[in-house]
This record gives sequence, structure tokens and C-alpha cells, in this order.
Amino acid sequence: MTADEFRSLAVGLPEASEGAHMGHADFRVRGKIFATLGPKEDWGMVKLTPDQQAWYVRTEPEVFQPFSGAWGRRGCTKVLLADAHELTVRQSLVAAWRNTAPKRLAEEYDEE
Repeated sequence: MTADEFRSLAVGLPEASEGAHMGHADFRVRGKIFATLGPKEDWGMVKLTPDQQAWYVRTEPEVFQPFSGAWGRRGCTKVLLADAHELTVRQSLVAAWRNTAPKRLAEEYDEE
């Protein structure tokens, strides 16, 4: 997976947009960040729940890693792009988007 592929998957979600903070790209839904790309664009971050994070880390430990500290304990998960496959990255981005999007918007996406 490349940074451009990660970016394309992220902005392809309903009402998602690309912005930037702290010198690198972020992806937002209605102004709230659900994913970012690292400064060198060799990794991404998805905002998962701790349970979701545990599942992804257990399933693909070579791709998904919890960040250290409080952010990681809250579910912020690093995605190592070089080893990632589109399907699991797409699933993790959708989960992060759902965790961040307003409930009504997430429900509308379910209907599509």
C-alpha cells in the first residue's frame, strides 16, 4: 500500500476531506480527524476503539501497531503501509470513519 492509496481510500468515504496539522496530512469527517499519514508518508494512523485495535493488532501484527502512551491506549493505531493490504486498510479506515462520523451520517452509510 502506498500513501496515495491510503489517501484515496480515506477521502473516498462520505464527507471525508484531507487537511493537515503538525506538518502532515490528516483526514476528517465533519471537521474531526479519523486518520492521518505520517510525516514521511510511510505509515498511517487510524482512530480505532481499543477493542478494534486489539483485533487488528492480533490479526496482522506486521501491519497494525498501537501507538505508545495514552493515544495508543485509546485506540490510535499505526498502519505500516509497506506491508499493508488494501482490504484490511480499507476496513480499518471505515471503522475509524464510523467511530468519528456523526451517528446519523454513519447510519446513512450503512444503507448504501
